[in-house]
This record gives sequence, C-alpha cells and structure tokens, in this order.
Amino acid sequence: QVQLVESGGGLVQPGGSLRLSCAASGRTFYTYFMGWFRQAPGKEREFVAAIRGSSTNYADSVKGRFTISRDNAKNTVYLQMNSLTPEDTAVYYCNAQPPTRAYDYWGQGTQVTVSS
Repeated sequence: QVQLVESGGGLVQPGGSLRLSCAASGRTFYTYFMGWFRQAPGKEREFVAAIRGSSTNYADSVKGRFTISRDNAKNTVYLQMNSLTPEDTAVYYCNAQPPTRAYDYWGQGTQVTVSS
C-alpha cells in the first residue's frame, strides 16, 4: 500500500515560485506513475503533471512553467512551480498509480494561493 503526504504549499505573489513535495511510502515507489492534480473551490479536479521513470507529461496550462521530478532514494516526487499566476490557486494533490493502474492513491492536499 502507498501513503502520500504533500507539503510546500503556501501564499506566493504572482510571478513567484513554489516547490511542492510528495513523500511516498513503499519500496516500489520508483515503478509507479506519480502525478499532481489540483482543485479550486467549486471546480473539478484537474490534471497538472505526471512522471514515470524519466517520462513526463504536463497540462497545457502549466507547460514551460512547472517541472515534475522524483528522487527515488527519498521516495519523493516534486513539483517545481515557476511564474505562478492567480489561475494556479488551488489545492494540489499528489497521486500515485501502480503500473497496472489497478489502484489510485491520493495525498491529503496542500493549498497554493497566488495573490498580490
């Protein structure tokens, strides 16, 4: 089983940067699809970024601004967010799926607020 704990959210000014972290349990972390989703109040949760191995995928809205990465030795996935705008304000959730995609694990979420 996988447990996910996000951290690193907070208040940042437009144009600023934040780095989110997701600490995962389990010794098979490196084989999982790892991703970030976000959800603003009253809106549906949307895909942000994902990584498996060295392959990455990004939503069009964050391409060129966000970078997803992982440190397998630390069982941690990161989301580096640059050039933040108020449209990025949301609760960000870490997601994990095994290669079979038979399960879908979620963290508790971390709030990101972009405001002047």
